[in-house]
Amino acid sequence: MSRKKAWPTLVPLPALSPTDEVEGRGGAGDGVIAGVDEVGRGPLAGPVVAAAVILPSPCSVQGIADSKTLPANQREELNELIRAEVVSVGVGWADAAEVDRINILRATFIAMSQAVEALDPSPTCLLVDGNQTIPQLDHIRQVALVKGDNRSLSVAAASIIAKVARDEFMLKVHEDYPMYHFATNMGYGTAAHRDALSRFGPCPLHRRSFRGVIPPESGVDAAAGPVLFRGSCPRGSSGRDL
Repeated sequence: MSRKKAWPTLVPLPALSPTDEVEGRGGAGDGVIAGVDEVGRGPLAGPVVAAAVILPSPCSVQGIADSKTLPANQREELNELIRAEVVSVGVGWADAAEVDRINILRATFIAMSQAVEALDPSPTCLLVDGNQTIPQLDHIRQVALVKGDNRSLSVAAASIIAKVARDEFMLKVHEDYPMYHFATNMGYGTAAHRDALSRFGPCPLHRRSFRGVIPPESGVDAAAGPVLFRGSCPRGSSGRDL
């Protein structure tokens, strides 16, 4: 039986503006390097979305940073600029049903592997945000980069691509489920969202395995709830027109 490869994990550094320096150090080495990040592990509803990005060197896009630190309009502008300049970008999705079936961590890894597999050319090294590498891709050299979206330009770019893709999806499904306020909470457990859950119960976009999705006092059957959603989450995709 083959033993899983042990790729290096970089030690945490103070939060700084991301640069492309880390792409050439800490075990990444030469080759085709992709940054990987995800968004949507914590919400009560909606998919977990991951992106993988191969940036040119040098990259001329200014202002790339951790998506959580940027206002929505700046994220959207950077999303367009990054897509116009990248060597390749891939996006992967795992919907609420998949999260419930296999748990959020495994669903995140599936979304990440979809994103990486959509890249062309295929990367020879991955910089993965967080403290774990992607099990499905242990044939590729990987570096788990704690606070990677604060340290690596390609990981920060991936965080922006993933965030904008997920937000666009949640804005779209808000039209089907306005009672949950997805356009403002993006599926996170705000007071208004939790109040709507107590009144209407969960919809097919909700993660029923997450605490608080089905409030005990609501009297709502876990298998019930509104069934209005007309779309579905995209699967792994690539290109500049996502």
